[in-house]
Amino acid sequence: MMPDVKPDRTMAACGSIAFGALAFGLALGLGAAALQATNAAPAETACQKRLTPDRAVFKAIGEVDGPGACGGPDVVQLERIVLADRNEIAVEPPATLRCEMAEALTYFVRQDLAPLASRMGAALAAIENYDSYDCRGRNRVSGAKLSEHGRANALDIRSLRLKDGRVVRPASDAAPPEFRLAMKAAVCTRFATVLGPGSDGYHEDHIHVDLAERSGGRRMCQWDLHDGAHPDAVAAHAGAEGIPYPVPLPRSRPFVDAGASRAIQSPAESRH
Repeated sequence: MMPDVKPDRTMAACGSIAFGALAFGLALGLGAAALQATNAAPAETACQKRLTPDRAVFKAIGEVDGPGACGGPDVVQLERIVLADRNEIAVEPPATLRCEMAEALTYFVRQDLAPLASRMGAALAAIENYDSYDCRGRNRVSGAKLSEHGRANALDIRSLRLKDGRVVRPASDAAPPEFRLAMKAAVCTRFATVLGPGSDGYHEDHIHVDLAERSGGRRMCQWDLHDGAHPDAVAAHAGAEGIPYPVPLPRSRPFVDAGASRAIQSPAESRH
């Protein structure tokens, strides 16, 4: 007669634990996969495909929705612009912009700004992003119409840093007049809105550019150079290589930055 064999309770318990661990592991894996799918990077857009690594370095953010009417589709964080010779222009700090605005800025820097800066005796190293995406009204006025900054559709440029350490402030009369005239011609050709000194009292220390959509495709170019230049000089601009201004530029004086950190905004200053 065969002995009565009873199941080993210890073995049964171990089996139950192993099965439970396996089930928990599967559930955890499926949960992680679902979470990864939820947080997956947004699909690459047509605009992002045009901003190839040999043109720009950016991080895709995707759609920014709110608060309120703020935000926009296909937003990116633009970190650097890559020139044809592989030199990189830093955007400091990185600018949060709609991809199409980032694309317009990239072409402006590659085809206009960098060649113009080099005529001052040193290559362009960085652009100061004084303001990009910011959910607010125009000029930070309470109740004002939503700024293009609130749509991630604008950039404020306060200064340019050259590779020899000089800092050029385009809004300042101390910058070489030929450079300022040529830069004004370029930005007013590339962008729908340009606001600088003399525009509205809020842009005396920086240049605002955006791609605002207006009826009839109207553009706004308001930047007083304080040099008596004729406004039709802007229309003569046809790309950096065709700028009808004296070249090479006269040797410029060293520029001294007002401070290592961003200047404190005075009550008379603001940003569009």
